[in-house]
Amino acid sequence: MAVLMSNMKSRLGLVPGVFLCAVITALAALLQAVETRLVGEAFLEALVLAILLGVIIRTVWQPGEIWRPGIHFSAKTLLEVAVVMLGASVSVKTVIALGIPLLISIVVVVAAAIIISYTICRMLKLPSKMSLLVACGNSICGNSAIAAVAPVIGADGHDIATSIAFTAVLGVITVLVLPLLVPLLHMSLTQYGVLAGLTVYAVPQVLAATLPIGALSNQIGTVVKLVRVLMLGPVVLVISLFASKFRDPGVVSVKRKLKLQQLVPWFIIGFLLVLVVRSMDIIPQPALGPIKNMAAILTTVSMAALGLGVDVRAVAKAGVRVTTAVTLSLIVLGVISLTLIWLLAIP
Repeated sequence: MAVLMSNMKSRLGLVPGVFLCAVITALAALLQAVETRLVGEAFLEALVLAILLGVIIRTVWQPGEIWRPGIHFSAKTLLEVAVVMLGASVSVKTVIALGIPLLISIVVVVAAAIIISYTICRMLKLPSKMSLLVACGNSICGNSAIAAVAPVIGADGHDIATSIAFTAVLGVITVLVLPLLVPLLHMSLTQYGVLAGLTVYAVPQVLAATLPIGALSNQIGTVVKLVRVLMLGPVVLVISLFASKFRDPGVVSVKRKLKLQQLVPWFIIGFLLVLVVRSMDIIPQPALGPIKNMAAILTTVSMAALGLGVDVRAVAKAGVRVTTAVTLSLIVLGVISLTLIWLLAIP
């Protein structure tokens, strides 16, 4: 009985934060409607508006303890559920259509980005552990990569917090800025999907960066990003072989077993399962539309939560060297990705 009451109390504790994110989502949808009515087109989609509103609110007001559980739940769990549901809009044919050359190139891009990002950070005199965290977070999947690599190299709280802070801030900036490259570089939906999948930090953020552009970009971007994320396991394994070089002298090495979920998050497995089920035509055709719409709504709610979790002042506190290192690493990743698109002559 006590456990049941505790679970109910915990779930009720999510209500204020989830409600706040839902209100921001409704306001974002209203602003999109007003924008469409005034100028005939929504230049800023509700997804983007939700992020911006969340960041603005977070800048002028820091949510108290009563709001945080629901905001965290919206930013993480709801977004992961949305990613799983997105599998219903992607088929195996989309994955096969990418081609073996692109799939192999994604692996090469991740490896090159890690090496170059780490080198940039070290040239700017950042500590080796922080440099590796930034490199892996930038090249693979943001917070998930940082969380998986940190215990392997014995990173301290400061290095982890700083790396994650930049992932949050630059992740949002990337989502907002990347779509501007479509008209600037005259990119096709396929090209933009590949670019977003290769450069955006987290799987959920790929949704925010691609959905406003088009369904094809969204599907391709998600698949490309998933291939990047699947690189986390092999990368962590390789780093573990050289982990002693990153540990402080005199510190006894402690073996830590990484859970499967740290290497392959549950929502990625869920996405792949739904993708297979969708490809086998098990999901009724009339259900695909509602599933897609629900995924879009949950994503927008999560983007509001993501904005509420971004503290732009964290960048100023981290210092010029860290800011420069992370920014340059992201730019290098973008240049490598665009070069890949050109070399493979992606239509």
